[in-house]
Amino acid sequence: MHLTESSRPIELLLVEDNPGDIRLTREAIMEAGLEVNLSVAMNGDDAMAFLRRERLHARAPRPDLILLDLNLPGKGGREVLAEIKSDDGLATIPVVVLTTSSSQDDINRAYKLHCNCYITKPVDLDQFIDVVRSIERFWATTATLPGN
Repeated sequence: MHLTESSRPIELLLVEDNPGDIRLTREAIMEAGLEVNLSVAMNGDDAMAFLRRERLHARAPRPDLILLDLNLPGKGGREVLAEIKSDDGLATIPVVVLTTSSSQDDINRAYKLHCNCYITKPVDLDQFIDVVRSIERFWATTATLPGN
């Protein structure tokens, strides 16, 4: 399914604890002109509750794409990635790791946990916005995603 061919917006779950990065991601999505419903989880436990539609997230939409930071309070991004990819009901959701770490160990571990892409966050604000836009455009217009 190409999301641009469907009649609904992209459902995106951003798992990020930095309010500045959340704001920049929102801004990049708006500037890209894509129809995106953005949901935010600020820690790993909340992300898993969202994905499993637990507690306050009973009516949460199933994301078409997850942007996941590795460095989260509580349950970290690596644990979240491992849980997503080991859950048959969630494993097909593409997960893009978007994090500050450029450590080769982190990159290798994320791919071993079956992330779909690993991107190191640029420090420059304009570059960060460009990266988020390129992620959205690729997954919304180029990639074919699994159906829900």
